[in-house]
Amino acid sequence: MADEMVRRAQQFINGTYDKGAKLGISRLVENGETSWTVMFALTRALQYELGISSLSDNFGPGTLSTLQSKYPRIGASGVPANIIRIVQAGLYCKGYDGGEIDGKYNDRVRDSVIKLKQDMGVDFAYPGSDVVPKVFKGLLNMDPYVTVNNGSAQIRAVQQWMNGAFVNRRDFFIISCDGHHSRTVAQAMLYAVQYTIGMADGVANGVFGPGTQAGLKEHTLSVGSSGTWVQLFTAGMLLNQRSVSFGGTFTAAHAEAVRSFQSFVKLPVTGKGDFSTWASLLVSYGDQNRKGAACDGVTKITPDRAKALKAEGITYVGRYLTNPIPGGGKVPEKEIQPGELQTIAEQGLRCFPIYQTFGRGADDFSYPLGRAAGQAAINAALDHGFKPGTRIFFAVDFDAYDYEVTDNVLPHFKGVQDAMADDGNRYGVGVYGPRNVCTRVSDAGHASASFVSDMSSGFSGNFGYPLPDNWAYDQIVTKTVGSGSGAINIDVNIASGRDTGQGSFNKPRGVLADTSLDPDLVQAMMTDVGKYMESIGFPNDGGVRKWQHWKCFTTTVIDYDSDITLYAYRYKMRKALIQTSAYWEMRHVDVVDESADLAVITAYETTGTFKDTSTGICQIFGITAVRAWNHAVGKGYITGSVIDVNDDTLYNMWRKCRDDDQFALSIVPLIHLWNADGAPGSGNDETTLRPMRLDYTETEIYEVLRRYQGTNDEAKAHAKKRLALYQVMEKYNSISRNP
Repeated sequence: MADEMVRRAQQFINGTYDKGAKLGISRLVENGETSWTVMFALTRALQYELGISSLSDNFGPGTLSTLQSKYPRIGASGVPANIIRIVQAGLYCKGYDGGEIDGKYNDRVRDSVIKLKQDMGVDFAYPGSDVVPKVFKGLLNMDPYVTVNNGSAQIRAVQQWMNGAFVNRRDFFIISCDGHHSRTVAQAMLYAVQYTIGMADGVANGVFGPGTQAGLKEHTLSVGSSGTWVQLFTAGMLLNQRSVSFGGTFTAAHAEAVRSFQSFVKLPVTGKGDFSTWASLLVSYGDQNRKGAACDGVTKITPDRAKALKAEGITYVGRYLTNPIPGGGKVPEKEIQPGELQTIAEQGLRCFPIYQTFGRGADDFSYPLGRAAGQAAINAALDHGFKPGTRIFFAVDFDAYDYEVTDNVLPHFKGVQDAMADDGNRYGVGVYGPRNVCTRVSDAGHASASFVSDMSSGFSGNFGYPLPDNWAYDQIVTKTVGSGSGAINIDVNIASGRDTGQGSFNKPRGVLADTSLDPDLVQAMMTDVGKYMESIGFPNDGGVRKWQHWKCFTTTVIDYDSDITLYAYRYKMRKALIQTSAYWEMRHVDVVDESADLAVITAYETTGTFKDTSTGICQIFGITAVRAWNHAVGKGYITGSVIDVNDDTLYNMWRKCRDDDQFALSIVPLIHLWNADGAPGSGNDETTLRPMRLDYTETEIYEVLRRYQGTNDEAKAHAKKRLALYQVMEKYNSISRNP
């Protein structure tokens, strides 16, 4: 909401620093809205007034020390008017009365500074109405000092207490007092603990290192304990959303709350504030010397390794359903290996499956990719022999900011959930990721259990967030167990018992060639394909496109199934690659494509000149068809003669692709082979994939689908959507070949 006095603050910046661009102060939009942009401009204005030559958005050590040396106390006298105006503008941006932004430190300004300090909790540390450097730093940011968005009054009390108790330490700065836990608050807690241990300025660093751990081990709390340590401990409990009273005496009620917390995080239930409990309150991974009943890893479980895991007290083993890297790359055993699940079962272990392609950035997450991931995981779980009822954990292996969770991760998991539902919910959905990701995905109803990447303690999604209520596995440390042939590197996980994996498995399906579609599956396949296409904006009635769903499916999947089956067998190719490209292109044909076709025909018939465009149900360019044909002849994929490239031969090939659906479908696998081999002769050679094979990874499948359409951004975006379509097609092909 626009505020007139904030607008005047913006006008002050624009008017006073009218050469701001040269000074490094951006001209502000005078909209009356507080923002980081306004705060950055005020910070730069202060630096300019202090005589700092290199201006920055950051109110860092240089600004602080210069302010301390020149104006350690800003009040009614002895300070340039513009610095007072910056104080006044900052006050308005924080919601306080800043006077008239006239450079006069009057009673209105003094009263607001006193109230600001009270709200910050530093009124005893910094008595009076003067602005001191750390208060000025706290003024020129977006941190609130009153509760917002239903903030907790108790957490605000903790924030105010820490500010008041530790603000005079060199590296402690005023934190928000909004009633919400955050990364900054968690960092402040670590500093507060270190200061209380007795660490000097410059030694305390906000890191949960050996010195901090040693200090905590000397301060176990129990009923009757009192003082600052109890205040810190109860603060940690509150920040982890445990219902306790904040104070300096450890009561029986505190002990009961501690027992509840210890039980929740699977610590020994003592009711005492011991080291392991301190660790779980302060850092996401907690006490890394704990023994975990679960682990995950990228190494095959052999009988000897299984024995080593059991000796370590491990029962549950997380293993990956797929490896997206062709050939396995540097981790060739990441995917569950042949015979491994049988070994796990025979050795008395249990396995929980993990699905991950790359998942290292927001661009890897969207609704279509979620649909693809869900169906791919189903297909892979069936291939490996996981029984119905197994929960699959889908990975979010990056530090997703909250807006990325909203914009990317949640739609992705809705796609996963929809794919599972369309499959009859034979498998459950779990989420692997930082605490915030796990909590939000679960709260949205898209996952029933969480596998928490707490080992990544620096992730913003872990720092300042409590352990999710539905956590099943808590990843805390990487270590090597066993020796000799039994040595294995694992991530140790604490197990809650909410998920117990599987201890017996069906026979793996193996890698089989495709067969004809089972007639009993055709209607279900048509329905599922249509549902997916509708979910990404393609109505079954065709909408603005020429063909309806049923027509495209019938033509590209049913009518020529015997031909497609033969091509797939001949070229060691999955039928779904052919079906997906053909169906996708036919669904996209519209009046523009038909007009382009007529233009090509008219030009050739009137001038003999061929002007290429994509055509037919598979939308193939004449030059693409000729080059793919010639490549296939040269490689021995087909028998025939190499076609000379000229207007007549290109037009003849183009007409066949346009007028003969069966011929067009026969060219699709040749284009895939050509693209897999790097599209030699295209003038835009691609990196060569492994030769076409039935066990292509998802990365290779994506590349083949993408290359069919091209190299531009649209091709890449469409390929992500076609990957999901491929997985739906592959679902029914795999059922047909594995009766």
